[in-house]
Amino acid sequence: MPKPTRQERALVAHCRALAGCRRCGHVGDVRPIVSLARRTRVMLVGQAPGKVEAGGGRAFAGRAGQTLFRWFERIGLDEQTVREQIYIGAITRCYPGPSASGRGDRVPSPVERDNCSGWLNDELRLLKPKLLIPVGRLAIERFLPKLPLDELIGREHCISVEGRELTAIPLPHPSGASSWIHQANHGFLLSRALEQIGTRLADLGILSGTTTRSVA
Repeated sequence: MPKPTRQERALVAHCRALAGCRRCGHVGDVRPIVSLARRTRVMLVGQAPGKVEAGGGRAFAGRAGQTLFRWFERIGLDEQTVREQIYIGAITRCYPGPSASGRGDRVPSPVERDNCSGWLNDELRLLKPKLLIPVGRLAIERFLPKLPLDELIGREHCISVEGRELTAIPLPHPSGASSWIHQANHGFLLSRALEQIGTRLADLGILSGTTTRSVA
């Protein structure tokens, strides 16, 4: 086992503190999600955990996660590799509860997003990622302009974060409640985004090839 770097030790301490965060005072046994990756230059940022993830621990452990990992399988990455090689963060780290409409989860409030923003900012400083993968509208709008998803997905974006330039390749939210993927040419845009991610991961030594299967 290689000796942990200063960055890895700082990230371990960060994740330990994150796991104990209770800033928003959620009722019940709601706990923050925490990533497993420790030595990476790739970061995926989701929106917020769902009900399955309410107890903390792994992000994308529910049905939306199953879809997300199927997408990554199309470029040659299984779930375990994704969790170990890509740091998974989110705009907010705790399950916000169900939507008042009864459909899906509640969108985290501005106060919750502000309470949680420091964790993401610290991770961006610690990891200094070369590739950022925002997933879903909330995450995409944290880093990219407020435009229709079909003008953002399927394209690489050069952005500046913490004074450093990096590449952002957004993905739609994999939730079954989202119909975007089934409209117009959006399946093609998703495939193109995955191919772009595969190429970047290969450049970083995480993937050996960039073959992408068609939309399932």
